[in-house]
Amino acid sequence: MTAGAVPAADSPASAQAPADAETATFAIILSLSFCHLLNDMMQSLVPALYPILKDSYHLDFAQIGMITLAFQVTASLLQPLVGMYTDRRPMPYSLAAGMGFTLVGLVLMSMAASYPVILLAAALIGVGSSVFHPEASRVARMASGGRHGFAQSLFQVGGNTGSAVGPLLAAFVVVPHGHSSIVWFSAAALVAMVVLAAVGNWYRRNRHLAKPKPRRAAAGDAVVLTRGRVLLAIAVLVALLFSKNVYSASLSSYYTFYLIGKFGLSVQAAQIALFVFLGALVAGTLAGGWIGDRIGRIPVIWFSILGVLPFTLALPYVGLYATLALSIVIGLIMASAFSAILVYAQDLMPGKVGLVAGLFFGFSFGLGGLGAAALGEIADMTSLDTVYRIVAFLPLMGLLTAFLPKIEQPRGR
Repeated sequence: MTAGAVPAADSPASAQAPADAETATFAIILSLSFCHLLNDMMQSLVPALYPILKDSYHLDFAQIGMITLAFQVTASLLQPLVGMYTDRRPMPYSLAAGMGFTLVGLVLMSMAASYPVILLAAALIGVGSSVFHPEASRVARMASGGRHGFAQSLFQVGGNTGSAVGPLLAAFVVVPHGHSSIVWFSAAALVAMVVLAAVGNWYRRNRHLAKPKPRRAAAGDAVVLTRGRVLLAIAVLVALLFSKNVYSASLSSYYTFYLIGKFGLSVQAAQIALFVFLGALVAGTLAGGWIGDRIGRIPVIWFSILGVLPFTLALPYVGLYATLALSIVIGLIMASAFSAILVYAQDLMPGKVGLVAGLFFGFSFGLGGLGAAALGEIADMTSLDTVYRIVAFLPLMGLLTAFLPKIEQPRGR
């Protein structure tokens, strides 16, 4: 080849460049998913500690719910603000900095000698989440190559895996050694900070990928959504999140107590059952994003919210083994909703990826926290059995999906 010649389009060099780029971006998504795993693993240690904290500090269910609320409120209130700010001023290294709050919260939780300190530690861990989730979601979308559902679900799978592993670690590490042993897991925060610093380097070099591309209407579709239609769609999505997250809070916060009180399981056996349920969330999340890229988000939303109704209605009235089986089915179906809802909302509001991610991760945390606190009050006044009979009807809100406008065409690949 002469000096200055351009490689042929089908030459090995020209073919290698896109392959290298795809490998690099996939590595970024995997790195984010791995850090999401570590982040949510550390966070899930807190609810996994509830049986220990309840006995050690003589807490009632309402106080247990307040611990969840302390975490969820800081996470939910700050996330939209972080997302809105970083939409205008990207901060590539904020991911690593945010993980520092989680590290401090973990150390404080391990040293807590009173209930107020436990609340403060939970709130600091929530601050770490408020910084991590909007920016990590934005970078996952940047690195997706257009496969937004797959990227978000792979990112979310990391979090769900971490949430599933946390109770298992609590059962076999924290329960035998006491809540002070939670400090051992602070090493995970340090590892995540190192990985996220490398992700920040990639983010800084590739900020152009965050610029929104205009959404092309489908053939024959000249519909332009008005501001009112967009706001209505956002309101519907928030209502659907309410249904999903309040029901999820009933399982993540009180499922172990339900199994122990109704069926006489040991604490460790109940934690393993919670791990199995959270493992079902992992599989459902990954499937939801993959399917959503092919058939569209709205069918996935329909199925993941309304489709779970028969199983939630049956759960309070069956025996132990059927309860365990139904919880797995519920987890598989319901988990597919979040990635579909988030990507649909980001497509609905192009150019505001951070704000949308912050709002919906924030709403997710906040609604879960408020739900946990309210359900704790109901459980104290009645019973956990009554709680599960009440929340069983929440998936009926899936009917609101009918009000969502069609803004996409399935890829069909």
